Amino acid sequence: MPSLQPPPFDGKAFVRTLTSSPGVYRHFDAAGDLLYVGKAGNLKKRVGSYFLKPRMEPRIAAMVAQIARVEITVTRTEGEALLLESQLIKSLKPRYNILLRDDKSYPYIYLSGGEDYPRLAFHRGARNLPGRYFGPYPSTYAVRESLSLMQKLFKVRQCEDSYYRNRSRPCLQHQIGRCTAPCVQLISVEDYRSDVRHAEMFLEGRSNAVIDELAEAMERASKSLQFERAATLRDQVAALRQLQAQHHVHGASADMDVIACRIESGMACISVLFFRNGISLGTRDFFPRLPLDAEPADVLAQFIAQYYLDRPVPRELILGEPIADQDILAELLAEQSGHAVELKSSVRSDRAQFLQMAERNAQASLTARLASRQTLGARFDDLQKILELAASPRRIECFDISHTMGEATVASCVVFGPEGPEKSNYRRFNIAGITPGDDYAAMHQALTRRFRKVAEGEGVRPDILLIDGGSGQVAQALDVLRDLGVTGIEVVGVAKGPGRRAGEETLVLADSGRELHPGSSSPALHLVAAVRDEAHRFAISGHRKRREKARERSVLEDVQGIGARRRSALLKAFGGLAGVESAGVEELMQVKGIDRGLAERIYASLHG
Repeated sequence: MPSLQPPPFDGKAFVRTLTSSPGVYRHFDAAGDLLYVGKAGNLKKRVGSYFLKPRMEPRIAAMVAQIARVEITVTRTEGEALLLESQLIKSLKPRYNILLRDDKSYPYIYLSGGEDYPRLAFHRGARNLPGRYFGPYPSTYAVRESLSLMQKLFKVRQCEDSYYRNRSRPCLQHQIGRCTAPCVQLISVEDYRSDVRHAEMFLEGRSNAVIDELAEAMERASKSLQFERAATLRDQVAALRQLQAQHHVHGASADMDVIACRIESGMACISVLFFRNGISLGTRDFFPRLPLDAEPADVLAQFIAQYYLDRPVPRELILGEPIADQDILAELLAEQSGHAVELKSSVRSDRAQFLQMAERNAQASLTARLASRQTLGARFDDLQKILELAASPRRIECFDISHTMGEATVASCVVFGPEGPEKSNYRRFNIAGITPGDDYAAMHQALTRRFRKVAEGEGVRPDILLIDGGSGQVAQALDVLRDLGVTGIEVVGVAKGPGRRAGEETLVLADSGRELHPGSSSPALHLVAAVRDEAHRFAISGHRKRREKARERSVLEDVQGIGARRRSALLKAFGGLAGVESAGVEELMQVKGIDRGLAERIYASLHG
């Protein structure tokens, strides 16, 4: 008996049941996959536009033809609908929405709290530590540069707490005049707090107020004949004025972002110029995923909603295009940030020049990305040709092994697609249970762990598996795939050429055993070498982290009753692990918190 097919979705009948309230709607296909998320001030009118219009854009028509179900969520206001739409797009990633893919958290400057001598530090991630956060900054470089300036101007410590608490004498930063050595109390708590307060004022954009305070303090020091302190304050004021002159941008408001968008050949680039406290913090480019026929205004609107609704927003956003629902979005951003936010698209004078700069940056970055994409596409096509594949590969994986004399062996797996490296899919494998230095066993273990999921129907299957090595490593890959019953993967070994010179690598084809020598001018070999080098870099960085972690581990950590505080006290009391090892039980008992029983356990652990 033939299976009954569900009736086609009747959009017109569904629209008749809808409310006229604001809300969010979601389109699903027959398989239950989410196609699109949208918001509406009037759900009945907005959803009805998909099913009642006689003619639609190709992108909309292609999506409507797949709709099998529509779900709605009613909200109290259109602003709430806009917020919910942004959250759903970011979390569910619908196929037909404009999606901001570069959602990496931005860096901040962190000032610790609850301490006599707080520290300034680079911070990225959740802001849940006690203290203050300044930012966000557009790049790591901007934060590092700002921290370097803060060291010169205010001399607030930037060292890690573990390093700070174990100092017995000032470090190099004090010797070169970039720290007041609070670790050994060379500065009073009151004077240090004054430096911290000035640093906070500067990061808040009140540099003129800092200069005025320092100038007054300089006058007072001079009148009280404290000429050395007066000279120090004079130099600090001069450095601040010079910094203002170097970094202040004429015509920039205190806090402003300038945003431009360019679209070409199905790709978009959004370029953002960041200004804080009248100072340029640089630019950052974004390349969102686009549906068909997207317009710059649509891309800008989605970018602002997805990017700024969960980040600090400046008081002005200068836009290259007027966007829909501009007033609603400004109101929502103001509510989220706690201050007024203006969205402007018609500007003159200095702001127009900044906008032209952003547009030129967007066009230049987009041109470079398209050229890179075309080059990458040509390399994939050439790889298909020399490997005699039926179609151009969509996913390439490469494995490499790294260790030092067999210590801390790590295997890496990197993934490349037609648009370049897919870093979210990179994986590392800590290798254990093998003879140290046995690269074949390490490769066998890593491949088994990777492709076991493919054999179980869970993991993604690559088209090409690159192995950094010759026939021996390739044989390991074939054994693993054969044992797991995984087929349909082209296995290729990448063997170094004579003299290990770049461009002379040999490609070893696992199935036939043939060896190919594409030559240094081959686009395919350029692609293979780039993937292999990335796997090598990723393996080495993982190995170094594992090795450093292992070497930092103290044998004292294995002693029951020894935590971080007691371990630190022991090392400090005896000048290091060697001193602890040479101490007797009675000497160990002299350290605060170490009783006889614990001292005996420590001695037994260190002396077998």
